[in-house]
Amino acid sequence: MPSTSPSPSPSPLTFRTAVEADVPAVVALVESAYRGENRGGWTTEAHLLAGQRTDPQGVTEVITDEGSRLLAVERDGELLACCQLERRGTTAYFGMFSVRPDRQGGGIGRAVLAEAERTAREEWHCSAMEMTVIVQREDLIAWYERRGYRRTGETLPFPYGDERFGLPLRPDLRFERLVKTLG
Repeated sequence: MPSTSPSPSPSPLTFRTAVEADVPAVVALVESAYRGENRGGWTTEAHLLAGQRTDPQGVTEVITDEGSRLLAVERDGELLACCQLERRGTTAYFGMFSVRPDRQGGGIGRAVLAEAERTAREEWHCSAMEMTVIVQREDLIAWYERRGYRRTGETLPFPYGDERFGLPLRPDLRFERLVKTLG
């Protein structure tokens, strides 16, 4: 009987701070995760918004802002995920979270979120992490709730008329603030 050997484990994820040379790859990643043609990923917002999710100028601003950090997440030199962290006093803001659609569902998102929380807690000494999520994204909100985030009930208007954030496909979009206390 032939022996079957287990498939090799994937290489570990590496986390680093993105630099300006990463801007094109980060823009492509974010666009593919939120607005891309590959609807296999569950993070798409293409049913809610058309147009762009971000642009090179916006990503460059995050990378060069002293109060922000854009984490680039790679495996074997390939960009698989990213997220933005912004220091806001004792709270860190988490945004621009993207995982390549063809790599979603395999634990990369959980690892990125855990690293972002560790960074905020240990390097920035933040006591909480917050984010805003479009309220119509109930599946995504539920994912964050399973990871300890709580809905605050505080909503913020969607920036209708500002095409930098996309072209809304419905008139009732708004964001809800989610918060997690960092232990």
